[in-house]
Amino acid sequence: MIDLKQNEVWFITGSQHLYGEETLKQVDEHSKIIADALNKSSKIPVTVVFKPVLKTPEEIYNMAIQANSDAKCIGLICWMHTFSPSKMWINALKILRKPICHLHTQFNAEIPYADIDMDFMNLNQSAHGDREFGFIGARMGIARKVVVGHWQDEEVHERINVWTRVASGWNDLQGAKFARFGDNMRFVAVTEGDKVEAEIKFGYSVNTHPVGDLVGIINSVSDAAINALIEEYEAQYTLMDSLKLNGSQRSSLVEIARIEAGLRSFLTQGNFKGYTNTFEDLHGMVQLPGIASQRLMADGYGYGGEGDWKTSVLVRTSKVMAAGLAGGTSFMEDYTYHFSPNNNQVLGSHMLEICPTIASGKPTCEIHPLGIGGKADPVRLVFNSPAGPALNASMVDMGGRFRLIVNEVEAIEPAAELPKLPVARVLWKTKPDLKTAAQMWILAGGAHHTVYSQALSQEYYADFAEIAGIEYLLINDKTDLYQFKNELRWNSMFYRR
Repeated sequence: MIDLKQNEVWFITGSQHLYGEETLKQVDEHSKIIADALNKSSKIPVTVVFKPVLKTPEEIYNMAIQANSDAKCIGLICWMHTFSPSKMWINALKILRKPICHLHTQFNAEIPYADIDMDFMNLNQSAHGDREFGFIGARMGIARKVVVGHWQDEEVHERINVWTRVASGWNDLQGAKFARFGDNMRFVAVTEGDKVEAEIKFGYSVNTHPVGDLVGIINSVSDAAINALIEEYEAQYTLMDSLKLNGSQRSSLVEIARIEAGLRSFLTQGNFKGYTNTFEDLHGMVQLPGIASQRLMADGYGYGGEGDWKTSVLVRTSKVMAAGLAGGTSFMEDYTYHFSPNNNQVLGSHMLEICPTIASGKPTCEIHPLGIGGKADPVRLVFNSPAGPALNASMVDMGGRFRLIVNEVEAIEPAAELPKLPVARVLWKTKPDLKTAAQMWILAGGAHHTVYSQALSQEYYADFAEIAGIEYLLINDKTDLYQFKNELRWNSMFYRR
C-alpha cells in the first residue's frame, strides 16, 4: 500500500526585517492559514507543514540544511508574502536537494478598494516579491514548478496536487532498489542502458540477482502460503474450469501461486520496489510468472518485461504518483495496428504482464500455451480495459542522457469480441493521429515498452522531467510534426549529445 500522507511538503514563506514586527506577525499568521488550508485540501495527498517565516540569509540556509536531512520532507512550497531580497536565498538554493514548487499567490483574493492604503501595500507584495524570487531561480538555473493563482482556488490545489505526487515519486526513487532476474532480451537495443548514469541521475540502483536464488525461495514456499493465494485468486477472479478445484490443470494454478509467493518473499526480503525478468532465463522455474507479475504491479511494484529495467522504474514511479487516483497504470507494449480508413487504432498488450488495475470488470484467470520461453503453459489474467483518456510514457537512454516521451491517447472499447486472444489488452487512438504520432515516436526513439496510464496526465511526467533535469517530449493533438523535428534538433544541442 502506497501511503502519500506520510510525506511532508514544507510551506516556506520569505520576508525580511525591513517591514517591522507588526507586519512580520501578520505575514506569519497569513502563512499559517494558507499552509493549514493546503494541508486540509482533499486534492493534496501529502502533509503540508508550516515553517516559520524566513527573514535572513542564515535562517534560509539553515532551513535548506534541515530540509535536506529530513527524510519525511520531499519538497518545498515557496511563497514570498512580501519582498524577500533574493540574494539572501543564493547559498540555500546552492545546497538544496529537495524539489521546489513556487506558489505565486497572495493572501487576499481581491483589491479592497475602499480600504487599501500603504500599510496594506507594504504587507501584500507578492506580485513583485515572487518575481524577485523567480529571478534568482532563473539566474541559478533552479528546476522548479511555478503555480499561479489564489491559494483557495481549486485549480491551484490541483496543480499543487500534481507536483506533490511527482515529488513523492521522485523521493521514492532515492535509494530505491530494482532487481534484474537475468539480462535483457538478447540483441535488443532499447532495453539496454547505463545503470550507473541512471543511479547518478535518478537515485535508484539496478542490480542482477541469479534466477537460482529466486528459485530457491520459490521452492521453499509453504503449502499454507500457496493455499492463501489460491483463495485470493478464487475470490477476485473468474477461474476457467480447468483451473478450478479438481480441474485438469489445477496443478498449474498451484505452481503459479508458489511462484508468486516466492517472488513476493524475495522482493520483500531485499526491500526491492520493482524488478525485471526475461523468458530467455527461467532456469529452474516451471512457468513464466504471468499472473504473479500482474498482481505485484497491482500492489505497486515496478515491472518491465524482457529485462527492461528503465520501464520497471517508470512503472513504479507512476504507481506512486497515481496512488489513490481513479484509473489504473500498467506496463504496456504497442503490439499491432488497426489500419482502417479514418479509424486507425493501436492494440496494446503483452504476452502476459498487464496490470489488472486497468481492467474493465472482473478479470478471468486462464491458462494457455505461450509458444515462447520453452516452459509450461503460464497462468495469466485476461481482460479488456475501459474507454477514456490515457497516455503512454517511455523512458529511453540516448547515450549520456535520458529522454522521456509521452503520447496522449484515447482508449476505446473493442469493436468485437477477441475470443482467441488469451491476454489482457487495450485499444486506443493516438493523438494527433496514428500516422503522425507514430512518426514522431519513431523519430524520437521511443520504445515499444511503455507505461500506460488512465490515472495520470502529461503534467505529471513534465514535472518529473523538470525535477530530474532530463529531456521531455510531448505528442498530443497540438503537436506539429515540423516543429517536433526541430525540437529534437534543438534538444540535441541543449543536452550536448
